[in-house]
Amino acid sequence: MSFISFEFVILFVICFLIYYIVQKRLRKYVLLAASCVFIGYFNLLFLVTALFVSILTYCIGIMIESARAKRYLQTIYWSGISCLILCWSVFRHVDVLTGNASFIFPLGISFYTFQAIAYLTEVYWEEERAEHNLPDFMLYMLLFMKFLSGPIERPADLLSQIKELRPATYRMMSYGLKLIVVGLVKKLVLADHISPYIDGIFSSIYTASGAQLLMACLLYPVELYADFSGYTDIAIGGAMLFGLRLSPNFNRPFVAQTTTDFWRRWHISLSSWVRDYLYMPLTSLTRHLGSSGIVISLLVTFVALGVWHGVGLNFVVYGLIQGIIIVWELKTQLVRKRVSQKIGHWLYGLLSGVRTYLVFALSLVFFKAPTVQAAFYFIRHISFQTNSCWKEINIGMSDHICIVSGSALLLMLLYEFGMSRRNLLHQLEMQSIAIRWTMYYLIVFAILAYGKLGTENFIYLQF
Repeated sequence: MSFISFEFVILFVICFLIYYIVQKRLRKYVLLAASCVFIGYFNLLFLVTALFVSILTYCIGIMIESARAKRYLQTIYWSGISCLILCWSVFRHVDVLTGNASFIFPLGISFYTFQAIAYLTEVYWEEERAEHNLPDFMLYMLLFMKFLSGPIERPADLLSQIKELRPATYRMMSYGLKLIVVGLVKKLVLADHISPYIDGIFSSIYTASGAQLLMACLLYPVELYADFSGYTDIAIGGAMLFGLRLSPNFNRPFVAQTTTDFWRRWHISLSSWVRDYLYMPLTSLTRHLGSSGIVISLLVTFVALGVWHGVGLNFVVYGLIQGIIIVWELKTQLVRKRVSQKIGHWLYGLLSGVRTYLVFALSLVFFKAPTVQAAFYFIRHISFQTNSCWKEINIGMSDHICIVSGSALLLMLLYEFGMSRRNLLHQLEMQSIAIRWTMYYLIVFAILAYGKLGTENFIYLQF
């Protein structure tokens, strides 16, 4: 069940109405029931798997807390982590092991497995107490607004809210609805319009012209960002209608001047998870190696991040590129600072931002291409050459789609620039009723008139 499906709208409305009708003590059960329906709607196995992982994590967390100061504490913790990773690995790689390509990867398993590992680690480090209330913990793991693709929530951030479950204020609901609309514009008006044409180029790499390969390479980060950040806006906005605040996942990543800064802004909940639970422990283990230990830790972390995204050498290369660039940035800080002083901070910042975007776009070729060989062919043949005429740069899009998607991209960039200066959604609330409702009607009209309705998939559902 997707956020932009008719079935989800029905489920969400019913859940919302019942949530505010029943007594406060029953509200968590309403959300839990809606979450189970949401997860099991497409395939009952998805719900069974999610329930198994959640109950397993709940029991291991209590066992870790009970075994505090005993010799087998580490055995319990590492056994639990191993079980979670093994469960994820079996589902992720079973089609490769069995040769059955029709096997369906359970939706959301990567995200709630990461959340489970974070919970057990926090309990093991004594940063958090084990949760003994099973309904609260199950809702923390299964909450439908963040189940499919995150954000990956920490226990300290979400569990405390679940225990309180305070109803949303009018202002919170209003803000949440605006976020949902912003997410729909990103997804339906921008991402879904350009995605078929980018997919078309990537499926015909060996026949596309150099100019078409170039445009697909440059546009894919835009599609991926509009799709995933659109999902995140809908998830955060929807949760706010129930009085819950989910963690932010994006912070204007395309203004980053370094790849290091880019990963602080892109998929923030995953980046911070990898930093805290993989990179930092690795640097602790390799600290005796000095700077070499940091390099090794960075490369291992980003290769693991690439492998998480999918099976295949191309994902390893994708992660390795990110790690190598960050190591290069680490080693060249002084040189880059001197260059910045010599040519001017403004020009250096502009060039660095372009360089960061281009590196990310090129690395995503390995993320998107079916094989490493296809990805290298793609990159080698990027050029300004065309097969017949210069109009090939539109990669098959009609003038109408170019205008709609181009306008949506411009509006998205202006919106994010404005949000960096002041909260535009709060500013809109301060305007007169006439201005507010004119804006609301215009945006809804734009979605209905120019949105690509009928598509229900988000890119990150496959992870």
